[in-house]
Amino acid sequence: MNILGLSAYYHDSAAVLLVDGEIVAAAQEERFTRKKHDAAFPANAISYCLDEAGLSLDEIDYITFYDKPLVKFERLLETYLAFAPKGFRSFVMAIPVWLKEKLFLKVTLKRELGSLSGLEQTALPPLLFHEHHGSHAASAFFASPFKKAAVLCLDGVGEWATSSVWLGDGSTLIPQWEIRFPHSLGLLYSAFTYYTGFKVNSGEYKLMGLAPYGEPRYVDLIKNHLIDIKPDGTFRLDMRYFDYATGLTMTNRRFDALFGGPPRKPEAELTQREMDIAASIQVVTEDIVLKLATTIHKELEVDHLCLAGGVALNCVANGRLEREGPFEQIWIQPAAGDAGGALGAALATWHEYLNKPREANDLNDTMHGAYLGKSFSQDEIEDYLRGVEAPFHRYDDTELMPEIAAAMDRGAVVGWFNGRMEFGPRALGARSIIGDARSPTMQSVMNLKIKNRESFRPFAPAIKAAAVSQWFNTESTSPYMLKVATVREERRLPMSDEEKSLFGIDQLNVARSQVPAITHVDYSARLQTVHEETNPRFHGLLSAFEAVTDCPVLINTSFNVRGEPIVCSPEDAYRCFMRTEMDLLVLENALLIKAEQPEWHDDESWKETFQLD
Repeated sequence: MNILGLSAYYHDSAAVLLVDGEIVAAAQEERFTRKKHDAAFPANAISYCLDEAGLSLDEIDYITFYDKPLVKFERLLETYLAFAPKGFRSFVMAIPVWLKEKLFLKVTLKRELGSLSGLEQTALPPLLFHEHHGSHAASAFFASPFKKAAVLCLDGVGEWATSSVWLGDGSTLIPQWEIRFPHSLGLLYSAFTYYTGFKVNSGEYKLMGLAPYGEPRYVDLIKNHLIDIKPDGTFRLDMRYFDYATGLTMTNRRFDALFGGPPRKPEAELTQREMDIAASIQVVTEDIVLKLATTIHKELEVDHLCLAGGVALNCVANGRLEREGPFEQIWIQPAAGDAGGALGAALATWHEYLNKPREANDLNDTMHGAYLGKSFSQDEIEDYLRGVEAPFHRYDDTELMPEIAAAMDRGAVVGWFNGRMEFGPRALGARSIIGDARSPTMQSVMNLKIKNRESFRPFAPAIKAAAVSQWFNTESTSPYMLKVATVREERRLPMSDEEKSLFGIDQLNVARSQVPAITHVDYSARLQTVHEETNPRFHGLLSAFEAVTDCPVLINTSFNVRGEPIVCSPEDAYRCFMRTEMDLLVLENALLIKAEQPEWHDDESWKETFQLD
């Protein structure tokens, strides 16, 4: 039984293939088109999934879309009617798009699928539609290791739901309750993303990274004016301060007056006000998540919790939930956003529509480490390198790992391209840029010379799973880089009185631990625990680095530059390598040294597809 799950036309189009309930392949369309957050029909992702399994579209039994567009259109109309005549301009802009593309989505999908496969529409597999939050919930629970768990989905909005609670038991998901649009924790956070000058739907993690530089001075202001939070964690927003229901922006002039000025312009200087606002909305978000989790635990009387939806990518809130929350264990879907909806739609078809049983062991999830994307053979890589006359050295692993470890010990920044590409927004050692976490200058080097992004942005550590409790205040694993923990006291460095007196962005260059490149200003780090079972080569590299340095920690960031999706192919990787100040590039067992490469003449046409955020 072959099931294809799709997400498209809103955010982060993706395709996922299940074969007899097993996740065989999954990828976002952006990786192939090189358009960040590409929302177009995922033709390339579908083709990849079919190729990975050696199938054609006529061998697929069901295709399931992650959303119900007619219900979403109903919400759009009812919202405009409720707020009329306000919002007419926004209505006039939205309706043509719906009438042309989204309202008749079934016809559009069949046309695209037919064009992709050459099949007549009557010969296409049955096309199903699953509810948006149901897709999130299915991606969280059915892929988790838990036999029984509560499920909490938090995002901007699906059809109507913005927050939903489910009980997962075996192969069933039972809806419990939901909070409906326009009252949305995800849209509240996005409103502050917009107000602080970052791009909605992609800049939320920047707001989270900025928060530790500020003080939560505005928490009471937010709670007194913008959101009414009940003791059980449910909430209502005061829509007089927001414009997203009917307008073309997230916030309005009343919001501006509340915070003492207009939104920060993108790329403008960050001030202490933005840092304090970021700290404040982060605290409010964490408080709501904790209250909701406490209520769910009390109501459902289960020990495990699964999370999905865009808010589940807030790893700071996840870390606090794990430390202070009532659940014994939490599990977060690594593709928690809309891309993961394609996975949930497919899993829901298998377990709920077809009533197929589910096996879980409370130990291992079914995500295969999220390494579900395209890989390239050594021959394919070397053929490409010879074609562009790029000099390289070929090593086996016993020679390569010590070579790379020694180079990083000397300060080298390395592009690491290994195995199957990751599914979801995080680089997990398949398409990563890596370096020495002990270096006090590595964060600024990577931010400014490699990633071309804001200097305040923190980097994540990759650490051998067995060593995590020796360096961080946690016993928990975090294979998908979705939880934050603090550096252990004995690993921290003493600070001078002058350093302690610094505040705001001036804190950036103070080395705070033995691994300063991944230690944020509040001693936190967004952990990735690396497991030999799911990524033996990356684990082997960490072991080689530990043998040289006595440190099992590397800095790990996504293999891309600002505005570009994570690299997919050897061509993408080589282009990124040559356009930045990386020192080495590893493509499986091929090692490229920057100093040996021919002069690079950049094709500027790539810039047209990238969306700076």
